[in-house]
Amino acid sequence: MKQAILFAALAPLASLTGVQAKPVDSWITTIWDDFKEAVDCGSCQALLGGLKLVAGLGESFFEDVLTGVCDISGAEDSDVCSGIIANEGPAVYYSLKNLKLGSHTAKTFCASLVGLCDFPAVRPYSLSFPSPKPPKSRPPPSGKPPIKVVHFSDTHVDLSYETGSNFDCTKPICCRVYTEEDAPGNTSSPCGSWGNSKCDPPQRLQQSMMDAITSLNPSFSIYTGDVVAHDVWLVDKTEVLSDFNATFSTMESTLGLVYAALGNHDAAPLNLFPSTNTPSTYNPQWAYDALTTYWLSLTNNNQAISTAKKYGSYSALHKTTNLRIISYNSIFYYKYNFFSYEEPMPFDPDNQLAWLISELSAAEAASERVWLISHIPSGNVDHFRDHSHYFDQIVQRYEATIAGLFFGHTHTDEFQISYSDYDHRSWDNAVAMGYVAPSMTPTSGPPSFRVYEIDPVTFGVLDYTQYIANITDLEGEPEWVPYYSAKKDYGGKLDVSVSVEEELTPAFWHNVTVAMEKDGGLFENFWARRTRGFEVPACEGDCVSNEICALRGADAQFSCVERKPGFSFEKRGERRDLLGKRFQPECNHAGMAPLLAKIAHRASLAREVEG
Repeated sequence: MKQAILFAALAPLASLTGVQAKPVDSWITTIWDDFKEAVDCGSCQALLGGLKLVAGLGESFFEDVLTGVCDISGAEDSDVCSGIIANEGPAVYYSLKNLKLGSHTAKTFCASLVGLCDFPAVRPYSLSFPSPKPPKSRPPPSGKPPIKVVHFSDTHVDLSYETGSNFDCTKPICCRVYTEEDAPGNTSSPCGSWGNSKCDPPQRLQQSMMDAITSLNPSFSIYTGDVVAHDVWLVDKTEVLSDFNATFSTMESTLGLVYAALGNHDAAPLNLFPSTNTPSTYNPQWAYDALTTYWLSLTNNNQAISTAKKYGSYSALHKTTNLRIISYNSIFYYKYNFFSYEEPMPFDPDNQLAWLISELSAAEAASERVWLISHIPSGNVDHFRDHSHYFDQIVQRYEATIAGLFFGHTHTDEFQISYSDYDHRSWDNAVAMGYVAPSMTPTSGPPSFRVYEIDPVTFGVLDYTQYIANITDLEGEPEWVPYYSAKKDYGGKLDVSVSVEEELTPAFWHNVTVAMEKDGGLFENFWARRTRGFEVPACEGDCVSNEICALRGADAQFSCVERKPGFSFEKRGERRDLLGKRFQPECNHAGMAPLLAKIAHRASLAREVEG
């Protein structure tokens, strides 16, 4: 009944004099009640309807109501509530003003952000390829000595980190002095000089990692995004630019050649990278401009300029080889980018997929090999299913040209496999491999980076070694040590041995997942490595099969992630994703969307108490 009333209420707001006269406090109570009643898809749509009514009363009114609801819920400290809503509220307001209840966009909103609707079916979309797929296959290994390439991600350096300050605070990140009680000498929970698992890292840890990388003498490095710290209720343009300078300048002076990608935190407010369909006042052009300047200094490649400034993507040919690195903006397809919830949702925001096809087609014609680098893995729960499917179609078409895909974002050590037939996934129809590197920031395990052994002709991955550092109670410099080797610790468990010169092909990784199904110990090792042995959650039965299915789900609609009604966020420490049972210790637990989820979780607890 309430849903029907709200749908009827979405008539022109000018005629709703009673709604207009309703004070802020009354609306706060109404929306709080709507949160408490959101238990299924229909009531989620009703909640959206109520929020849409409030948005119709003006942006500042909308933000005042949301702030009041956040305060009632106790989801975050009051300053965090007000700061996040002030930063991201305008984007939510814009999205809700234009949202049509019951639409594909609205259903995607409720499925992606609150887990109360089933994912809508992927919409058909015909990609235009300039030529048919040629009868080519992955080239065989050259047998030449490999080169080293380093992959690191999600550095999130906190320039306000203070050694000895409180690591057990109530904010989204700690190790800062928010109150006098947090100060060094006053707190009973002092953080160390190199970092803490409840904090983003100090700059000195980043320098230590990059010094360790340099000592390994790589040919070049790739960085898959997220420079800025998690102080999302405070961060502004000035802080972002300072963070860019601290991280990219250190890369340039220490590492030399680095190919980088855009992360969802790499603007202020975070996550919000609109397409050109959105009014230009929301466009973070200053972030694109700054990143383009740093990326150009790191690559010394003018090819990167035009598209990087347009939407944070670029294509650059390595200066001495036939390897092309294409860095694309995956935040256009990110569930927490409120500007992505357009009516209707565009099939190809800013024609980036068309641009990607054009670049891959040119690379194919020139017999170049290609690496695709981006922040958000296309098969991840954070990626829109529609665009994951479209992207996977591109990967299928250019499988003989694409040597590898490289991602970050999850803070965990994972991979994803693409198949030509998802109904019958097997080693002989595995066509592409996506490597997901863990983070430097220690919130999901020890800080880490990865060293690939790369064929210098085919640019296929022959092996990789994950490095980690213990930062707990250190007096001297961290020691960056090998954690495991892919070929030794996974390949060594297969029925067929894999030689040193052989590539870790998509077929190899599929066979690893088959071995995981047969050998529980191998899966347990993988599961522990995801977080480098840190707070490893239990995973048994359906969890194991779902996780293996996720590894085989580069097209996100086939990843076996289940919708779970309700909300499962707790303040500080609860690390479950909204969608299903997947443990997701990633950088999603700060910002507007997770804040709304926390509010809803608190509302569900209040509903249970009220009976």
